[in-house]
Parts: sequence; C-alpha cells; structure tokens
Amino acid sequence: MSTLPWLHPERVALLERALRQRILILDGAMGTMLQAHGLDELGFRGDRFEHGHDGHAGHHGHDHPGACDLKGNNDLLTLTRPEIIRGVHDAYLAAGADLVETNTFNSTRISQADYQMQHLAAELNLEGARIARAACDAMTAKTPDRPRFVIGVLGPTSRTASLSPDVNDPGFRNVTFEELAENYTESANGLIDGGADVIMVETIFDTLNAKAALFALSELFHQRRARMPVMISGTITDRSGRTLSGQTAEAFYYSVCHARPMSVGFNCALGADDLRPHIQTLAGIAECHVSTHPNAGLPNAFGEYDETPEHMAGIIGGFARDGLLNMVGGCCGTTPAHITAIAEAVRDFAPRALPSLAAEAA
Repeated sequence: MSTLPWLHPERVALLERALRQRILILDGAMGTMLQAHGLDELGFRGDRFEHGHDGHAGHHGHDHPGACDLKGNNDLLTLTRPEIIRGVHDAYLAAGADLVETNTFNSTRISQADYQMQHLAAELNLEGARIARAACDAMTAKTPDRPRFVIGVLGPTSRTASLSPDVNDPGFRNVTFEELAENYTESANGLIDGGADVIMVETIFDTLNAKAALFALSELFHQRRARMPVMISGTITDRSGRTLSGQTAEAFYYSVCHARPMSVGFNCALGADDLRPHIQTLAGIAECHVSTHPNAGLPNAFGEYDETPEHMAGIIGGFARDGLLNMVGGCCGTTPAHITAIAEAVRDFAPRALPSLAAEAA
C-alpha cells in the first residue's frame, strides 16, 4: 500500500498536520443518538419501504419483500431518514468532533442479510459517506482553519472467520475469508466514492475478519492506483484483556501493523477505566498513532450506560496527560455532551509522539 500515492493528498496533508498539532476528537455513539428518536417499524421503513409484512408492496415497496422487521437496522436510516443521520453528525461536530464516522457499521451484505437488505450494501455505504461529507464540509466552511474529516466505517460483520458458531462442531465456519473480502471490497468502494477521507476497520473482535478487510483494502487501492489512510480499532471483549479470538493488545497490534495503518486503537466493550491498560500497551509499542473510543462505562442491568460525561472525561484526561493518545472519542452510550467534555479534558495536552519522532527529539 505504502508505494501508492494518496487518493486525496491535500486532505491527508491537512489531517497529518492536525495530528501533529493536537489530540484529535472522534465523534460518539450513533446508536445511542438514534435510539433517542424512538422510531417504530414505520419510522425505520420510511416511504421507500412503507409496506408491512403481508408481502403487499406499497407505492415504493418493491425494494423489500416485507417478510421481516426492519426496526433496529440503524444503517437503513441513511436511506429512509437521512435528515436524522445528518442531525447526529451535526451534533457531534458542534460538540467538538474533528472526525465523524459514517453510519455504516452494518453496511455489508453479510450483516444486511439479517434484514433481507443485502442488495443495498453498496448504496448504504455511498450515501452514508455522502451525508457525513456534507456535514463535515459545512462545518469546515464555518471554521476554515479547522477542517473536519470523514471516517468511512467498516464494521466487523455479524459472522466470525476464526470461531465456530456451533459448539458441537468446532471446525465449522459460517463465512470464508474470501466472502468477507468481497463484502469489504464492495462496502469500501461505496465509502471511497461517497467522499470518505479515512477508512476505519473497527470494533474488531476477530482479527481474521480484520485481515480480510485489510486485504480487501490493499487490493482495492491497487486497483484504483491510489491509497487512503487506514485506521484499525480492535475490541477487548471483557476484563480478560483479550479480543474474542484470543489476542492480547500486544498480539493484536503485531498482527495488523503490516498494513502500515495511520492509527491503531481499541473501542467498545469496556469503559475508559478498564481500557486504559490496553491503550497504555499500544502507546508503548505502536509505530503509528493511537486512538480510542471507549463505551460510557459498562452496561447496567437494563443494558444502558450510566457513566457521565464528567466522569468519563476525567479518566480520559488522564490518558492525555500521560501521553497515550492521538485521537479519542466515544462508543456505546456516549452523546455530544460526552464528546464536549472529552474535548475539553484533553485540549491542553500534547498528542502522543510517534516513536520515530520521539527518538529524533532525544
């Protein structure tokens, strides 16, 4: 990848300059914000998929057979309620985000098959990136000295290449590396064409899935004869300190660093407090930038997140003070209030120095 020119060299230069100057702010949770709208089945379907479950299509209902619920398919709102998605992006930009993530976490054919919407994968990524691009461009126009950037999100999919879903057949797999790579290629194409500045492979619970995504990106960049910055963000699934497929933070980093990413980090599953030792590990070994967007604590008995913006920002302020961060935001349970508080907490601290730069300074 590294021998190819940048697809958008001027945007990459602006992003790299910003990374040298300060700790950059990622946005917060999309799902948390969407849940607050309380949309019902019709709210998710919109005009385009307005028919119900009897199989009789409404005026625009030919795109979906109507055989299953669409409520909960947050990515579909990119097409049916784009004004809501734009509103979420605008809220996070107003809260201080430098980079916003596209609403494409489940916009692969594999994940959309759960809703019989796999044929929309390319469109979901294209439109998801376009909405985020428009939001970032509008905010950049207000503050030209502080450009905003679009992160095109490739989520983990709803399947795992490393583990069997059948406890009675440990050798069984319900997805192949090739299928994952094909899915990621289609989705990444949409993100790039829609105007993303960076591609992030995120919430990685299975590094083999991530390797399929990184392989797909490498092949795609060569086809396009130009590359884009890549962010990689894994998930430590519980307090054991390992990903679901069994890797420690250090092992995870060494298994993906061959892709020469712009950043490596961790997000989701844990709150900032529990995530700190793993970010500290990355900060000590990573030759690239380090990012994190933790949850607002661990979920309570009702599956909700209770950590206040002030509490979360206090912990992350310690990350920044100790030189662990280059980019930081929030995952599940976080809101614009959390992002505002985090941005304030890290504002006065220098970004983590890359090892090569630190060695030169010494």
